[in-house]
Amino acid sequence: MRDHDLPAPQRRGRGKSRFDDDEPDFLKRGRRTPPTLTDPDAEPEAEDAWSSWDQAVHGPEPHPDWLVTELAARDTELGVLKTGKEADVHLVRRAVPGTDRACLLAVKRYRDAQHRLFHRDAGYLEGRRVRRSREMRAMTGRTAFGRQMIAGQWAAAEFAALSQLWEIGAASGRIAVPYPVQLLGTELMLEFVGDAEAGEAAPRLAQTRPDDDGLRDLWDQLVEALTVLARAGYAHGDLSPYNLLVHAGRLVMIDLPQVVDVVANPQGADFLARDVRVVAAWFTARGMPATVTDPAALTEALLREAGIR
Repeated sequence: MRDHDLPAPQRRGRGKSRFDDDEPDFLKRGRRTPPTLTDPDAEPEAEDAWSSWDQAVHGPEPHPDWLVTELAARDTELGVLKTGKEADVHLVRRAVPGTDRACLLAVKRYRDAQHRLFHRDAGYLEGRRVRRSREMRAMTGRTAFGRQMIAGQWAAAEFAALSQLWEIGAASGRIAVPYPVQLLGTELMLEFVGDAEAGEAAPRLAQTRPDDDGLRDLWDQLVEALTVLARAGYAHGDLSPYNLLVHAGRLVMIDLPQVVDVVANPQGADFLARDVRVVAAWFTARGMPATVTDPAALTEALLREAGIR
């Protein structure tokens, strides 16, 4: 796998936007600032939808106290947070009318069969299997039905990985990911990471400018998170400073639909090595000693944690 195969950094201005664009897109609603949890002007253009909680697969229990699970809740669309070729992320307020029970959710909706799916998706899908040969043939042939199946696999894979990693993080504190609220088809609802009252999303790692101590702390958190992933048998598959958030001093890993089984996938070790190279280069460019961020040494250590060295 070559470095020039990696996704290019997000650039503002002209050109195609990536899903990890760090520019919130509230302009579709004509807003200059993000809506907030209590903003009286943050009303949808159409009637609110009932909460889909009772129709969906739920995240790990016990559910966080902040999460609204009442069936009387309404989901209010507040705007688009991010757009991309494979999925859009919307901001939704789930609230029980007449009460103070409310929460903000990031809702990731994978695009339908008429839109492009993941670049180089065949490599990511290696090691994943479906039971029925008809579905496998459709996915391999990229028929319309097969593309829908793949989109469903992305959503299900991300939900499963986040659920497992959230439970590990809740127990150990060694990795932070958004709480996976629910999965319904190709729609994934997640914890909104940021200031809910202000409606401000946490910055991407690429947007931050930490001092030396902060940089070293973030690096140590990253190594811990990658170690947890490796021990669980995973590589992120598309790790970069654009899908790591920094919230209240914690490094939060996001965007895991392409999570790779480093043992079952023949390219698993290559995906892991690429993840390490990309993030190590960012830290090195900001002043971390190359002896600390040595990607070859870290990759080798992670492969041992995954049991394949």
